[in-house]
Amino acid sequence: MTHQSSVVHSTFSIERTYPVSASRVFAAFSNPATKRRWFAEGEGWEVEEFTVDFREGGNEFSRFRFKGGPEIRNYTTYQDIVPDQRIVLVYSMTVGEKRLSASLATVEIVPAGNGTRLTYTEQGAFFDGADMPKAREEGCRALFEALAEELRKTQ
Repeated sequence: MTHQSSVVHSTFSIERTYPVSASRVFAAFSNPATKRRWFAEGEGWEVEEFTVDFREGGNEFSRFRFKGGPEIRNYTTYQDIVPDQRIVLVYSMTVGEKRLSASLATVEIVPAGNGTRLTYTEQGAFFDGADMPKAREEGCRALFEALAEELRKTQ
């Protein structure tokens, strides 16, 4: 019996305002130790590898597990970086041996009042029903909440 492959295309945007400068928000992405804290670590998460080469053409690679589950891999390549303003990247996610998705993501960082507005837009291709867009958007919202907590702790 042949497996019927499928792909679901989806775009979503998340907007958050943080009560810190644009340079502080940008640093939370560009500083590897800071990014690891809000992006990869957390209760129940076991980080096996997290390497970052934050520059245009540079790669970020992480391997982690949630509560001893299957290995999750995230492979990112930075496409465009404008300090304190914009980050554009492409990334793929794999769980075990199953590729879940490939995405283009844009992070826009704009001063707003006494803080900074971050707009994250992801255009994804989700494979074989493995990870539907709604679950990805919820995961990204949780990450940006973790970023808010990181920015609160390091004021």
